[in-house]
Amino acid sequence: MHLKKITLVNFKNFESETFDFQEKINCFVGNNGVGKTNVLDAIYYLSFAKSYFNSVATQNIRHSEDFFMVEGEYIINEKVDTVVCSLKRGNKKVVKRNGKVYEKFSDHIGYLPLVIISPADRDLITGGSDIRRKFIDNVISQSDNQYLQTVIKYNKVLAQRNSLLKYFALNRTFDAINLKVYDEQLSRYGTIIYEKRSTFLAAFIPIFRKRYEAIANSSEKVDLVYKTQLNEMSFLELFEQNVARDRVLQFTSSGIHKDDLVFEMDGYSVKKFGSQGQQKSYLIALKLAQFDFIKAHSKVKPILLLDDIFDKLDDLRVAQIINLVNNNEFGQLFISDTHKERTEEVVKTTKQPYKIFQL
Repeated sequence: MHLKKITLVNFKNFESETFDFQEKINCFVGNNGVGKTNVLDAIYYLSFAKSYFNSVATQNIRHSEDFFMVEGEYIINEKVDTVVCSLKRGNKKVVKRNGKVYEKFSDHIGYLPLVIISPADRDLITGGSDIRRKFIDNVISQSDNQYLQTVIKYNKVLAQRNSLLKYFALNRTFDAINLKVYDEQLSRYGTIIYEKRSTFLAAFIPIFRKRYEAIANSSEKVDLVYKTQLNEMSFLELFEQNVARDRVLQFTSSGIHKDDLVFEMDGYSVKKFGSQGQQKSYLIALKLAQFDFIKAHSKVKPILLLDDIFDKLDDLRVAQIINLVNNNEFGQLFISDTHKERTEEVVKTTKQPYKIFQL
């Protein structure tokens, strides 16, 4: 699988632009603010029907315009596949594949596997638990659409339970039987999610450790610790124990939507005690392990986006990543950088076909 061509219309800073890509390595170079990262985000959009950097869809429309459109032409098993994402102000987003509109965006997830490595990934370390849960869900969902559907169902029931708790508080009433209907549904979906997350991490952690060892070239022992209330008791026991608290708070205070991943190095928190270099290596190992996992389970080499990576990494880490390209572990690669000469010098060492776009 590779992306042959992309067309952007009113997407972020682009009025109308088409890029024809090389099958292996494509580099976008130019000063800050010219739109290098925006092209990578458009490629991300085609895989996930959303931006990696901006969750407000309308903010991806070019200023003073009323719509955007991103169209990608892919070669998959020697056949051409066309994916289009578009949004008009005041309307719902539309995603089409080969002219057919998706009823649910979630049906598209995993069809075009993709991994991005970006300075924004630092939020995985510094941000809240929701960002780390999304990371787990993203990795699993790209090779298991059934898991994604279960997460969507869980979140829908969770929102209904929270609305009911607000209704109870507003009307100074309480109906335990009505609440239990939602508890049982959340228990059913949540247990499936918990089991799949546990199974995923058991397989993922050894891959991640191997990647870290190669990138950091050190003996530090890294780990991912899965924090979940389900390790202590069942869903229904959790709800029973916290029902009084939930009534006061007017939302559901326990469940797999409270899960977290703790990033550790030699038994200590990476966030609190990891140096800047260690944190960078940790994040890149995490993303490359994501690439490995998806590739193994989907039997397809995901597209890999490297955003502003040379500015953020030292020569040793860049060399480690480029060495992986040399080993032909990757499929199609997209790189953004501010220095054309530096980028060209690095990609030449891969002995792979490449194309450079000066923006």
